[in-house]
Amino acid sequence: MPLSSPEVLPSVRPLRRVEYDQLVGLGAFTDERIELLDGVLVPVSPIGGRHSRTVGRLGELLVVAMVGKACVLVQSPFAAGDLSEPEPDLSVSPLSGDDDVHPEQAHLIVEVAESSVSIDRGRKARLYAECRVPEYWVVNLVARHVEVYTEPVGGVYQRVTVYEKGSRIRLEEFPELHIAVDDFLK
Repeated sequence: MPLSSPEVLPSVRPLRRVEYDQLVGLGAFTDERIELLDGVLVPVSPIGGRHSRTVGRLGELLVVAMVGKACVLVQSPFAAGDLSEPEPDLSVSPLSGDDDVHPEQAHLIVEVAESSVSIDRGRKARLYAECRVPEYWVVNLVARHVEVYTEPVGGVYQRVTVYEKGSRIRLEEFPELHIAVDDFLK
C-alpha cells in the first residue's frame, strides 16, 4: 500500500465573544459548564464544597466592603477582549455600566483554584493582565494561600505576592480596605 502524504488541516477560526453570546442567547450550551478563552470553548471543572464555601465567604466580605464603591459579581462573565469571556469566581467592577452587557473592566478579579491552579496562574493571568485588570487573586486551595498579581504591563503581571493564613490583603484600588485571609480561607 503506498504511503499517502499527511493531511493538511485548514487553520481553525476562533469563536468571537459576540458570536458566543449570541449562541448562549439562543440556548446553546445549556447543559455544559464552559467558558470562552482565546476563541476556544473550554470546559470548567465542577464546583466542590470547599471551593463553593470559599467563594461564598469571600463574596460576603467583598460585598460589605464595596457597598457604594463598586459592584461585586459572583461567577459572572467578564468581557475580556474580542475572543474571551471567562467567568471568574468573583469580580469587583465599576458601579457605572450597562446592565445589558458583561463588564469589560474590573478593579479586582478572583479565581478560587483547586484543580485549575495552572490555568488560573497561566492563561487566565495573561488574559486579565492583557485587559489591564489592576489586581488578580488566585485563592489556591491546594497550597492554602492567596497569590495576588498586580502591575499589569504588556499582558504580564509584574508583581506576585503570596499571602499566607494570618495575613491581611490591602486592595490595590481601595487601599483603605484590608481583607483578612483567615476570614475566607479556612
